[in-house]
Amino acid sequence: MVAIAEGSLVLLYWDLRRQWLLRVEKGKQFHTHKGFINVDDLIGSPFGSSVTSSLGEVFWVLRPTTHDFIMHTVRQTQIMYPKDIGIILLKLSLSSGMKVLEIGTGSGAMTVAAATAVKPGGHVHTYEARNEFADVAERNLRRASVSDYVTVHRTDAGGGVEGNDFDAAIIDVGDPWPLIPHIHNALSGGAPVVSFSPTVNQVEKTTETFAKVGFVNVHTLECFIREIRAEIGKTRPATIMIGHTGYMTFAQKITCAPDGATKVQPTVASSSNEPSVVQ
Repeated sequence: MVAIAEGSLVLLYWDLRRQWLLRVEKGKQFHTHKGFINVDDLIGSPFGSSVTSSLGEVFWVLRPTTHDFIMHTVRQTQIMYPKDIGIILLKLSLSSGMKVLEIGTGSGAMTVAAATAVKPGGHVHTYEARNEFADVAERNLRRASVSDYVTVHRTDAGGGVEGNDFDAAIIDVGDPWPLIPHIHNALSGGAPVVSFSPTVNQVEKTTETFAKVGFVNVHTLECFIREIRAEIGKTRPATIMIGHTGYMTFAQKITCAPDGATKVQPTVASSSNEPSVVQ
């Protein structure tokens, strides 16, 4: 059993719509619409236990997940949502020990997820040109306890990036195509990259640039997720859902042919949903 200690981050849960991420500090009171809670009362209790507010309402004290850190991100920008982040983590195959390049830190939601995936042996190098965004991102990284695994470069990556042999790259900027040659140079051979774009016009130009610069397996995905409200006799989809957030264009780096010509063909979707299997 892991006991809650001073300095621990907890998720205070009342229902699906009302839950809060807070740090346990002595002498602190946390006020809600259901009364206030003396945070001191949480110290020494196990995760999963309950605490009662001043109005007699019961709250549950849960261990925060990476999803919780992302959804409770302090933000000055639109964040990347977990439904997209999950696909990115899988398709980039992020795991401990990897070195990841990110262009466009924003508020740091994707950065938190990437750092969580590559720690303790890996590292994320993320570029953010706007100091006010970098300040917020660093705050979110500290709150998620992953700042030791991230270097925030407060500069425009258009002038190039530091280092090479990155295992994967993530791009989340409005005009990614000028950056793609820099990313190609920074990645190790065969390494995957994703570019997140809100419009199809950006996807078209990004896809074209990937093919020209030296990437294959270029393909774009969009993800939808629908919450189900489960209740005996009344189970149904939620009335409101997060629909379009953005398009994810994936690619993998190839090296140039001996004559310097990059031999890339656009990816053509198969007419079948079944993948080819090599026996």
